[in-house]
Amino acid sequence: MPETLPAHGDVRLRPFNDGDAAMLVDMSTDPYVPLTGTLPFQATHDEVLAYIRRQHGRLHTGYGYSFCIADARTDEPLGQTGLWLASIDQGRATAGYCVAPRSRGRGLAGQALRALTSFAWTIEDLYRVELYIEPWNAASVRTAEGAGYVREGCLRSHQWIGERRVDMLLYAAVSGA
Repeated sequence: MPETLPAHGDVRLRPFNDGDAAMLVDMSTDPYVPLTGTLPFQATHDEVLAYIRRQHGRLHTGYGYSFCIADARTDEPLGQTGLWLASIDQGRATAGYCVAPRSRGRGLAGQALRALTSFAWTIEDLYRVELYIEPWNAASVRTAEGAGYVREGCLRSHQWIGERRVDMLLYAAVSGA
């Protein structure tokens, strides 16, 4: 984890802790969340604690950085964001974000994405951060564009989400752009 935790506006990004369990249970009530990550739908307390342990291991396995989005003043957990490094050898990373249902509609995802992107530019040899957004997800499109990401196109039948192949909009931010 970085020595100085990334922050922007009302949020800061920090490692998960067991006190984040109730927020993660809330996040797991969104049926879309388990389709795009490892948090089970309507997760139990034990499943949430296992999820937290997996997030701690992400950096050690080379997968990337997983952060809890937290209120900068109170440290209340609000969601999750990650910077995934599978293509770091190409100078690229992929970002993702999710705000728990109880905290949505306050611009927190955009603030978290700005913090994550600023942090990304501190990583040596990282020049590009990509987002993949389903075309129906207008809120995520607004988040990406508000954080300075540029839409580069639509990737048809790009990946599996649940039991179907879906199109994905490709958004990117480029270092120094």
